Amino acid sequence: MKYGIYFAYWTKEWFADYKKYMDKISGLGFDVMEISCAALRDVYTTKEQLIDLREYAKEKNLTLTAGYGPTKAENLCSEDPEAVKRAMSFFRDLLPKLQLMDIKILGGGLYSYWPVDFTLNNDKAGDRARAVQNLKELSKTAEECDVTLGMEVLNRYEGYILNTCEEAIDFVDEIGSSHVKIMLDTFHMNIEEDNIAAAIRKAGKRLGHLHLGEQNRMVPGKGSLPWNEIGQALRDIDYKGAAVMEPFVMKGGTIGSEIKVWRDLLDDTSEERLDADAKASLNYVRHVFGI
Repeated sequence: MKYGIYFAYWTKEWFADYKKYMDKISGLGFDVMEISCAALRDVYTTKEQLIDLREYAKEKNLTLTAGYGPTKAENLCSEDPEAVKRAMSFFRDLLPKLQLMDIKILGGGLYSYWPVDFTLNNDKAGDRARAVQNLKELSKTAEECDVTLGMEVLNRYEGYILNTCEEAIDFVDEIGSSHVKIMLDTFHMNIEEDNIAAAIRKAGKRLGHLHLGEQNRMVPGKGSLPWNEIGQALRDIDYKGAAVMEPFVMKGGTIGSEIKVWRDLLDDTSEERLDADAKASLNYVRHVFGI
């Protein structure tokens, strides 16, 4: 298993100088850096830029993974055919870019949009059916590009289609593609699952990607989640994918607003403190997981 961290731990926006964070994340001892695909539509837009990032990651001995929360205008489960058309167009443009960058996993609430507007009368059954239908079609492109789509299971305050691992199992089984798998996140699981370790075991070989975070949004080891049990479950299913930390500890910016971080979660949010906490957490998780 490889251990990673999301670059956005250090930022307040969904885009940044990715080379700067490759330097940092590699220097801290991580194997993986997760990027946001938002930057691939706004900042890194040319073939040359994507190849440059790929080669720089190789120099730093980093594997890249990708995350994305689709916009409401590009929604695979929408009743609006135009929103679905825009979503399909976006992903069909994005997946070859990820292939070019040697990125093998794209995770997030790809089946819907994020942040969800809960003031609307969301049709869970209808939206789920449309998502399955459209992901069956999109999975063909994912297979061609050898990029796995990770269906992230979100808590009830951030999503309504997939809230539990059991729902995700039924969902990916119905799609029936080798390149559509489950993505679990311990922060969300703490809210929704009766037993986090049992849910991981239930996912088994369907688990394609994993986010690590405490119940308080901090790095692993600074909260109350049962990391020994989580590590044992990952060993039990012989998980070989990436385990990527996704902490958010700073208020402000687009990230603070969308993640709903209304106060700094640390008394010191300097870059030096964040670096030290990330490195300590990496050592802690490697020790506890033992893989």
